[in-house]
Amino acid sequence: MTIINGKEVSQKLKDDIAAEVKENGYTPGLAVIIVGDDPASRVYVNNKKKACAYCGFHSEEYALAENTTQSELIALIERLNQDENIDGILCQLPLPRHIDEKAVIEAIAPAKDVDAFCEADVGKVMIGNYTFSPCTPAGVMELLKYYHIDVSGKNAVVIGRSNIVGKPMAMLLLHADATVTLCHSKTADLKDICRRADIIVSAVGRIGAVSADMVRDGAVVIDVGINRNSEGKLQGDVDYEAVKEKASYITPVPGGVGPMTIAVLMQNTLKAYKNNKKID
Repeated sequence: MTIINGKEVSQKLKDDIAAEVKENGYTPGLAVIIVGDDPASRVYVNNKKKACAYCGFHSEEYALAENTTQSELIALIERLNQDENIDGILCQLPLPRHIDEKAVIEAIAPAKDVDAFCEADVGKVMIGNYTFSPCTPAGVMELLKYYHIDVSGKNAVVIGRSNIVGKPMAMLLLHADATVTLCHSKTADLKDICRRADIIVSAVGRIGAVSADMVRDGAVVIDVGINRNSEGKLQGDVDYEAVKEKASYITPVPGGVGPMTIAVLMQNTLKAYKNNKKID
């Protein structure tokens, strides 16, 4: 059994990005918007700023009050859409309830949508002709690539059908020639479906969603879930201690998929910069 080290892989990806930026004198710019004072969101935003600094990017943070109106937020995004120093725009989710997340996401210019959340970029992921990969699913694919796990022809089960992880994860695996089953809360016989899988990706956000009796010997298990247990500690969807005895490869939580999300965000921002500056 091999424990997949997301910290190691993400560090290599950031090192490669930093080297390319320094060698070529690039100045990619990322604007991060946070509305309100959600503690988890603040941690994510701080980590993104640190990654920008490490990779040699120009970064701007816009910390807006909880009572910021939707029109004020969209006006800021529209200004950043026109800012030549900004190549990527990220609005940290979740937003306060009085703001329509969909409207905000759609306000970001597709050329600067480094999260790949807007409908245009989602559609491109569907057909396989995309510039920006959705950060978390693309991070999973980077992990598989780094560990030379070939998905072509393999049976892959994705648990969870969110627009951010589950659906795009299924698409990226499909583009890599896996045979994909996308499961969710209404799926019948989930245990039997998982038992036939060569690769399981769980992204449901529920502790204990994947138990050892759902995993066949030698399967690859990717845990995207981030939950807090009764003691307040981070825990994934997978029963890690039991499943690792059966899996050939497995991601821990924390330290597995999580670090990859920000590394791919940096990768997407560099792509946006090169596209905007028409650099091959």
